Amino acid sequence: MSHLTRPELPHWLVYCRPGFERDCVEESQAKPVETTADSGYVVLQGKPRLAYARLAFARQLIALHNEVRDLPERDRLTPLLQALPDSPAQFGALWLEVADSNEGKTLSGFTKRFQPLLEAKLRATSRLVDDPTLPRLHLFFPDKHRALIGSSDPHNSANSLNGIHRVGMAHDAPSRSYLKLAEAFEVFLSKSEQTRQLKPGMNAVDLGAAPGGWTWQLAQRGLNVIAVDNGPLKGAAATHPAIRHLRQDGFRYRPQKPVDWLVCDMVEQPQRVTGLMIEWFIGGFTQRAVFNLKLPMKKRVAALETALNSIHTALDAKGIRYRMEAKQLYHDREEVTVFLARISR
Repeated sequence: MSHLTRPELPHWLVYCRPGFERDCVEESQAKPVETTADSGYVVLQGKPRLAYARLAFARQLIALHNEVRDLPERDRLTPLLQALPDSPAQFGALWLEVADSNEGKTLSGFTKRFQPLLEAKLRATSRLVDDPTLPRLHLFFPDKHRALIGSSDPHNSANSLNGIHRVGMAHDAPSRSYLKLAEAFEVFLSKSEQTRQLKPGMNAVDLGAAPGGWTWQLAQRGLNVIAVDNGPLKGAAATHPAIRHLRQDGFRYRPQKPVDWLVCDMVEQPQRVTGLMIEWFIGGFTQRAVFNLKLPMKKRVAALETALNSIHTALDAKGIRYRMEAKQLYHDREEVTVFLARISR
């Protein structure tokens, strides 16, 4: 017999990279209700509202409504339908999800088979409609006998299944780091923003470019790129006409004219990288930047907060208006990717 639990609100279900569960809890400043090492998710309690954009280690943010335990093998549909919340009355999408773990992968076949059955029932009662402005309905399966049921606000969550933006690898990319920048653009920029802010013919600088993955991502979008690195570029990036390779120190290089984009994925201390970004923005050398901060194994939240606060302090003191967001992307490891852009007055 299935067992239904209706948690006292607010409860939050948060997805993350396995191994970063404690970081999710720490940055949220909420009470952990369920957290297991390397599980890829946490359940939090005690915060009336969390802001997804301010949670660097969260892949997805879901308001948790119900939990169903002891799901029967033969009829999971009935108890799950009974557990759906009365509010919201309608949902704009139905996402059945599993953890980004080995156990989660074993359940992915089940969710794919079960999705159309549940979707048909919800559409028949008009609880599921095609409207992207409505909340999404999430059914998360930690294992085949248990489901967590919640909803996400399209304006306060990731707009991709499992909170993971899938991007394709170019066959001729010099390295897999190509995927990091591709994902960053999908996460930080809407489709319309990408059209406006990544126009062919724009100019970009890639600091610490070798072997050329980020440079190649920019060149594939039609940008002219100055790749700065003492090391060599590999493959097609070494001879592409839109790429100019300068064998220089990325920390010392400055462009003769301002550029549209600065990207940087150097293995350096976070404070040194943020110091470089501050110099570029205060000096007016770029309008936008995407850069990675390599975090220590311990006290990652504190290290990230210190690094980002240094940017806030420096740019605020100069009266520079800007937008800054930080996320640990799917293709990141012990790092967080930051988007920083100057806002025109």
